[in-house]
Amino acid sequence: MKNGVKSIAFDADDTLWINEPYFQEAEREFCTLLKDYLPQHAISEELLKTEMRNLSLYGYGIKGFVLCMIETASRITNHSASFGLADKILQLGQELLQRPIELLPGVQETLEQLKGKYRLVVATKGDLLDQERKLKNSGLEHYFHHIEIMSDKKASDYQKLLIHLDCEPGHFMMLGNSIKSDVLPVLEIGGFAAHIPYRLTWTHEQHHDHLQHDRLLELKHINEILQYIV
Repeated sequence: MKNGVKSIAFDADDTLWINEPYFQEAEREFCTLLKDYLPQHAISEELLKTEMRNLSLYGYGIKGFVLCMIETASRITNHSASFGLADKILQLGQELLQRPIELLPGVQETLEQLKGKYRLVVATKGDLLDQERKLKNSGLEHYFHHIEIMSDKKASDYQKLLIHLDCEPGHFMMLGNSIKSDVLPVLEIGGFAAHIPYRLTWTHEQHHDHLQHDRLLELKHINEILQYIV
């Protein structure tokens, strides 16, 4: 593995910095706004249904999340939700967009060790403006050769990325917290992957089957990658 990998891509949210806890906090506040209509777990279930139905329209990110909250609130209240409620939901989204960036432990030190030895890439899903803002505010931008903000992370999306990078799959490694988005499609196209689980994972990204593969590394912390490729 040391001799083969030339380009290393990193997921951003919950791999480089904290993200999912902020979404879950916003969802709890959303449920509180609608507590007179349904229990919290039922509101969360309705919201997830809305998100899954609209994923192909809105993609991933905060803006789509806000639109889904507004649609869910309208449905739960039988279309009687006030403009005041919509304003409160919009405020939840604005607060998400203004969250400070909190790097995960070991990220900066790991990038410092890898810079100059490998071509480093960010490959992340989400809203373009939001992800660009987070990367800029993270102070990590200068470590990366290329930034790819992807509409999805399927095998075909990674193939397009590799064509852009002029990189063979056997020379590519992806690091991320999601088996579904950061590992399985990369293994499918013949690349290497390192899974770094985060303590919280969005329901849509959860993968419960045990996975073993000769091109997969299971890590507890991001800096453990240095044992394998430096």
